Amino acid sequence: MKPAAATHAAFAVAATGIAVYSAMDTVMKGLSIASGAYAAVLWRSLVGVALLAPVFVARRTRWPGRRALRLHVLRGSTGGASVLLFFWGLARVPMAQGVALTFLAPLIALFLAGLALGERIRRTAIAGSLVASLGVLIIAAGQVQAHASDAVVAGSIAILAASLIYAVSLVLLRQQAQAADPIEVALFTSLVLSGWMLLAAPWFGTLPQPGQLPAVLLAAALGSVSAVALAWAYARAEAQSLATTEYTAFIWSALFGWLVFGERVSPYTVGGALFIIAGCLYAVRRPAPAPQTEAAL
Repeated sequence: MKPAAATHAAFAVAATGIAVYSAMDTVMKGLSIASGAYAAVLWRSLVGVALLAPVFVARRTRWPGRRALRLHVLRGSTGGASVLLFFWGLARVPMAQGVALTFLAPLIALFLAGLALGERIRRTAIAGSLVASLGVLIIAAGQVQAHASDAVVAGSIAILAASLIYAVSLVLLRQQAQAADPIEVALFTSLVLSGWMLLAAPWFGTLPQPGQLPAVLLAAALGSVSAVALAWAYARAEAQSLATTEYTAFIWSALFGWLVFGERVSPYTVGGALFIIAGCLYAVRRPAPAPQTEAAL
């Protein structure tokens, strides 16, 4: 497959993965409201392991090496903390607003990647971050105008914290996807998350009600499919080529939030999301190459 065609295919698969993930967010929000974010994330992770482990074993895949295991543990840990904070916050704020706040993650990841690799952070990244920050302020202004409750404010803060941690996870995903195949990435991410969650299960964990089991299975299946799709895509294209697929989640979250929870998207949320997206896109924009002079020719 030609490089351009491979990038287009990876983009399409990543966009599909985001749509599936948005559907999973909807199911998980319902579970988080009913039983708490901790229990919902724990159930989804354990069922995800049960779904993926037989596939991993049946393929007779070699056990991951030390470097891959280290990446699995790091991303599973950071991703787990991010997921727990996100769903705790999502249970308290409208889906579209919560997802809009997560759009800061790719921008934060740009700065983290620059610091980790010792690269100079471009002026466009700094300008883009200022524009995106204005978007966050617009969403906050919408909460003030709507006299948001303390729960909504706390949920928004939790999602912003989740975005910061998720940015670290995005930096690790590219390395993880290059060191292991998609099934392994999805399985060990769920496995590490389950391990951490089980440590506190005696204090915070609860068993799902029988009527919740179909939703738990659906959330785990959707999460596994999305994780495999994104790992496949990130292994075949640069992160900067796929970052914009994250923004399609706003459309899906607004649609699912309206259909399932009757949520309306405020103009403040739409305006804030547009500023955040614009800032992120400007931040990753590369300067045009300097025109060649006659001397260079």
